[in-house]
Amino acid sequence: MTDPEADLRRRWELEGFEAALSGRAAATRRAYGSDVAAFAEWAGRAQVSSPAQVERLLLRRYLAYLATRRFARATVARKAAALRAYFAWCRRRGLVELDPARGLSSPKAAGRLPRVLSEREVDRLLQLPPAPPERLEQAVVCRDLAVLELLYAAGLRVAELCGLDRAGLDLPGRTVTVLGKGSKERRVPIHDRAAAAIERWLTEGWAVLATPTSPAEAVFLNRAGRRLGPRDVRRILDRRSAVPTHPHALRHSFATHLLDEGADLRVVQELLGHASLQTTQVYTHVSKERLVAVYRRTHPRA
Repeated sequence: MTDPEADLRRRWELEGFEAALSGRAAATRRAYGSDVAAFAEWAGRAQVSSPAQVERLLLRRYLAYLATRRFARATVARKAAALRAYFAWCRRRGLVELDPARGLSSPKAAGRLPRVLSEREVDRLLQLPPAPPERLEQAVVCRDLAVLELLYAAGLRVAELCGLDRAGLDLPGRTVTVLGKGSKERRVPIHDRAAAAIERWLTEGWAVLATPTSPAEAVFLNRAGRRLGPRDVRRILDRRSAVPTHPHALRHSFATHLLDEGADLRVVQELLGHASLQTTQVYTHVSKERLVAVYRRTHPRA
């Protein structure tokens, strides 16, 4: 008896497509593979069983269908990007004569400005709490401070922090080397307090949380001794922050505070690992809004 899912993946050559995405982040590969498989399943209901049968009108109908199902605009935009990548690959492989997804438009994600912590909020977040009596909890407190110090010191994405290996640390040189989006490596400077917090965690806390199966190369571990994950980082913020704070807020705050103090936009772009300066420019709008807010709050005639 034929497995319908396996048959669908064979007819649409999804294994080959996913293998061609090897240069992209693991999360992107998974999402794009899932997105194209979902489209192929939907297209099958319209008696379309291979990429060669897909026309542009069908793709536009699919995006409209997603919109009626109340998918977030950002999700629809990602699915459209997955289809563009897939059919461009099909065209290169000769699976389609013309690329039906070329220039396929998708709704733009809502332009929400990131939440930025004030310097006072960051200071409170990075205050070392009283040491708990239990050795395990002392190690957790030590790790949490190192995680937060590094997120703010280097403006790392959470995935970059979680994937950080010991080989990427140069504490005497005050730098960390991380693997960013698109498997692009970048080296970022850190300050003395962040380096000291990381060194203390590695010398006093790491071994306490480690188990025989812990990855020796991982800089940060969770309570189970496994590599720290994004959900673990979120829990750290939930414990330490007085108000709901997403881990990405520290990256936003890092960029905005640098710009507030006069850092060049292109320098901030390099530090954040943005491929496009346009992505970094959102922080100039945030910074201007902060300046206007301060002006209105402090000027005698405002």
